[in-house]
Amino acid sequence: MWPSKRRECISIHVGQAGVQIGNACWELYCLEHGIQPDGHMPSDKLMGASDDSFNTFFSETGAGKHVPRAVFVDLEPTVTNLVPYPRIHFPLVTYAPVISAERAYHEQISVAEITNACFEPANQMVKCDPRNGKYMACCMLYRGDVVPKDVNAAIATIKTKRSIQFVDWCPTGFKVGINYQPPTVVPGGDLAKVQRAVCMLSNTTAIAEAWARLDHKFDLMYAKRAFVHWYVGEGMEEGEFSEAREDLAALEKDYEEVGLDTVEGEEGLEEY
Repeated sequence: MWPSKRRECISIHVGQAGVQIGNACWELYCLEHGIQPDGHMPSDKLMGASDDSFNTFFSETGAGKHVPRAVFVDLEPTVTNLVPYPRIHFPLVTYAPVISAERAYHEQISVAEITNACFEPANQMVKCDPRNGKYMACCMLYRGDVVPKDVNAAIATIKTKRSIQFVDWCPTGFKVGINYQPPTVVPGGDLAKVQRAVCMLSNTTAIAEAWARLDHKFDLMYAKRAFVHWYVGEGMEEGEFSEAREDLAALEKDYEEVGLDTVEGEEGLEEY
């Protein structure tokens, strides 16, 4: 995976949008990131040997999922807790800390600091502002020198912030995993070797901003029928583009409805 300078970490071609996003996301994700369909990541002893710091960084975000850890020993609760509805299954991935070796040499990054950093747009792998949406669930995967007491205190502080909102039908919202194995680093790389790190998988309505940007780009190109003849020449039908656009618009609407408060929904029903 080759992220760009503007943090557009996942590149989706217009012809693949919509239908494939909704129906084959997991297969595409596994194919693009080298993950087996059952969710396991094959061990790679040469990880980082020929990659740059970008690819090494993205490899490290999920590295703690396939090693022994103190809490959260199964992948199934992640899917159960993060995905309330079948179509709402697109996680927002955040990683912290992302610091250079010079800064890490004279600074000690605490559990509270890396936890707070996970809720900042600068640490996200998808360009969207979580402050404009609501969280449905958050899965915090810690690595290194981390104890549950510090994690609980950090999460309690997060819950007091008004800028971080959760849907009212999900009162708990957090799932925590702790792996005592410290984060690894490639010798000579740009990323610093730190004592602790965290990768957060969250389900938030703010990720709909990514779909809105994709819809806008699609509309601009499809209005001029740009590149459509290439796809039609390969056997596609032009109607598939409209179907894909409608499916992605429905996905945006699904995220919008999930973010509505249940009280508002009940009042709307009483009016009829």
